[in-house]
Amino acid sequence: MLSLFSLLISLGLVGAAASSGARFRPDGWYRQLAKPAWTPPDLAFPIAWGILYLLMALAAWRVFLAEPSTWRTAGLIVYALQLAANAAWSWLFFGRRQILLGLLDIALLLGLIAVSIALFARSSVLAAWLMVPYLLWVTLALALNASVWRRNRRA
Repeated sequence: MLSLFSLLISLGLVGAAASSGARFRPDGWYRQLAKPAWTPPDLAFPIAWGILYLLMALAAWRVFLAEPSTWRTAGLIVYALQLAANAAWSWLFFGRRQILLGLLDIALLLGLIAVSIALFARSSVLAAWLMVPYLLWVTLALALNASVWRRNRRA
C-alpha cells in the first residue's frame, strides 16, 4: 500500500510542476518570435512532456522505494529542486516573456537534472536511466531557448 501511495505522491508532484506548463502556454507573442528552422512542431511538446513527466515520476518513485541512505535523500532533494526550476521556466518564458531569464533557468535545470541522475544512480540505476530522456529533451530545449534569445534580444 505504501508503494502505491508513494507512486501517487510522485505523480502528483510531477503534475504540480507540469501545471505551470499548462497554465503558461505559447501564445501570439511566442508565435511571432524568430525561431530556428529546427524548432520542433508545436504538437511535439505536449507529447514529449507527457512521456517525460511520467518517466520522471517513476524515477523518483523508484528512488523513494530504495534503501534509505544519504544518497537517496540527496537525490530526492535535488529532484525536488529541479521540479521547481522546471515549473519556473514556463512562468518566466511564457508568463513573464523573459527569454533570458528562461535561458538562465533552463541552464540551472539542466545542471540539476544531471546531478539528480548521478545521485539517483547511487540508489537505483533504473531510476537514473529513466531520467536520461528528460536530460536529452532539456538539452534540446536549452539550445532552442538560447537560439530564440539570440534571434530576438533586440525585440
